[in-house]
Amino acid sequence: MERVREMGLQRMVVLLLLSTLMKNESRASVVESESRRTLLANGLGMTPPMGWNSWNHFNCFINETLIRETADALVSTGFADLGYRYVNIDDCWAEQNRDSEGYLVPKKSTFPSGIKALAEYVHSKGLKLGIYSDAGYLTCSKKMPGSLGYEQKDVDTFASWGIDYLKYDNCNNGGSKPTERYPTMTRALMRTARPIFVSLCEWGDMHPALWGAKLGNSWRTTNDINDSWESMVSRADQNEVYAEYARPGGWNDPDMLEVGNGGMTNDEYIVHFSIWAISKAPLLIGCDVRNLTKETMDIIGNKEVIAVNQDPLGVQAKKVRMEGDLEVWAGPLSGYRTAIVLLNRSLQPSPITANWDDIGIPLKTLVEARDLWKHKMLKKKFVDRMTVAIGPHSCRMFVLTPLS
Repeated sequence: MERVREMGLQRMVVLLLLSTLMKNESRASVVESESRRTLLANGLGMTPPMGWNSWNHFNCFINETLIRETADALVSTGFADLGYRYVNIDDCWAEQNRDSEGYLVPKKSTFPSGIKALAEYVHSKGLKLGIYSDAGYLTCSKKMPGSLGYEQKDVDTFASWGIDYLKYDNCNNGGSKPTERYPTMTRALMRTARPIFVSLCEWGDMHPALWGAKLGNSWRTTNDINDSWESMVSRADQNEVYAEYARPGGWNDPDMLEVGNGGMTNDEYIVHFSIWAISKAPLLIGCDVRNLTKETMDIIGNKEVIAVNQDPLGVQAKKVRMEGDLEVWAGPLSGYRTAIVLLNRSLQPSPITANWDDIGIPLKTLVEARDLWKHKMLKKKFVDRMTVAIGPHSCRMFVLTPLS
């Protein structure tokens, strides 16, 4: 019960902060009304984006060969057919300085063919290419320029190269507010004819869930994740507070997937993928897809869990019950179904009960349950509640369908 009170207090504090921020920021300072309308009509992000990003595994050690081989691997593994279609280059792809006319220059030692040629290759595979910039004077690595003050020039460059996705970070900004800097990039993007998915990497500092839908298709709600249980579950907790703000066209982003990078157990990675999926988070693979274990492929390739993430209803799940380290996460799906994750954060096995009145199913309803990790229907049918044994640092994920 103590954790329940703590989480309730955390949500109240965040909502109070959001209310204060709303009062302090005028609509005009966030974005022009024309830009709001155009952005909301860009047709992108109707379901959470899926793909791959270079940062978690490779950091700055990237080159065009890696990007080409990653595109090849997404196709050869069948992941592209599952929806993993964005191939996103993160920081460190450009030279330290712009050219004499102020344009970004791809790093000659690592991207000698240029980004346009790379985009053409990725597109030839039926995939999309993403790129990285920063709403500051330098990117977070400090190894390439940011886009602050060059927004339109950089957007025009990205569009001419055939870019499909922009991750826009928040480093080295001189102390100015993101609500002052991000709209400039959004307006620049709206002036180009090319639709580009906009990922606001603001880290959740000024609660971008409140204003992000006016400016982007997703917004980071947390600081960077790392490949550990503690980091992963804390990012899940922080992201869940903003669940009501997610919807088709705009998603809460608790950061990229660490599945396959080796810092967690297989059960912990299943928790990671399950919570990201039910939370309608972007599913951006963060490991080396050229060298995947069977266990990693089985996790990030789980079609049934992906289907929950990509469900067209687009409602993010919430924690509906917490008893110490035992949690029930639940959210509605299309077709009157409900997705649930029963999560045991403790180091001991324990049963967890999902009650119908907690997860939004009418009492007396007879329900069948499909286990999304065992890929089978449970023989037993359930009324009013279901109780399942859950191992330590583990979860079970089900889709519940009413029969009466």
